[in-house]
Amino acid sequence: MVLKKELKAGVIDKFKVHASDTGSPEVQIALLTERINQLVEHLKKHKSDHHSRRGLLILVGQRKRLMLYLGNEDAKRLNGVAAALHLG
Repeated sequence: MVLKKELKAGVIDKFKVHASDTGSPEVQIALLTERINQLVEHLKKHKSDHHSRRGLLILVGQRKRLMLYLGNEDAKRLNGVAAALHLG
């Protein structure tokens, strides 16, 4: 599922590190979380959509790897992102 432009821009504005930031780990984790949330809602309605379920698992794995990377680089930044996104 693709994020709408307005939603994506809002997420980027909230988590960007500097003015033209679109690729920092914080932004990427936030965007992946939004996509994951949308897929979860889709799968609640369409329980037999196994292709989307596979896509969801791939996105969760990507987010996990980014969070591990950010945790190794700067644990404070990871804790801030996790708290803002309500991730354990």
